[in-house]
Amino acid sequence: MHIPFCYINPYTIKSSSGYTFQLQEEESDFKTHYKALEIEYPKFYKMDRLSKMAFIALNHLTQEIEFDQFEDDEIHMIFGNTSASTFVDQLFSESYSLQKSPSPSLFVYTLPNILTGELAIFKKWYGENCFYVCESFDPILFADQIAFAFQKGAKGVLCGWVESIGNKHEALMFFVKNPVSELEIIELYNNLEK
Repeated sequence: MHIPFCYINPYTIKSSSGYTFQLQEEESDFKTHYKALEIEYPKFYKMDRLSKMAFIALNHLTQEIEFDQFEDDEIHMIFGNTSASTFVDQLFSESYSLQKSPSPSLFVYTLPNILTGELAIFKKWYGENCFYVCESFDPILFADQIAFAFQKGAKGVLCGWVESIGNKHEALMFFVKNPVSELEIIELYNNLEK
């Protein structure tokens, strides 16, 4: 089964459509890559790194998936990571310590599921979404939750493992129109050149 995906790490952005982009150090914040996508969405610049990676990955998936074929509530989202929003939590804490006033622009990103909200707002999706914090990438959890989403009426499920802490970041986003097995998810994840 072909599973459309986009994978991002500190060095590369690549997708199942054959697209590969080598990131340079100054592009690690993804702004240069966002400009190359030629999308008008100024809110991108205010997003945290988790949301930026998810936004870029979603826009690469649109090369393979016609999301317009779905009603606005037919796509469910299942995401996860290990560190929740720790990177932004630390920045928020520092803003409070240094400025004696917490930064409202950082506060909104102190929940990791804000990235599903950002994607839903951008695409005008109203389907269910969830964000899990796990010890590591958990293919069993994803397979179970994908099956559950289809039982609840989803016509497509957008999944993502989006991790960012310090200088380490990784994102895998994939889309399925049918339930998939744990083994298919493991194969997808293990076949990425990391």
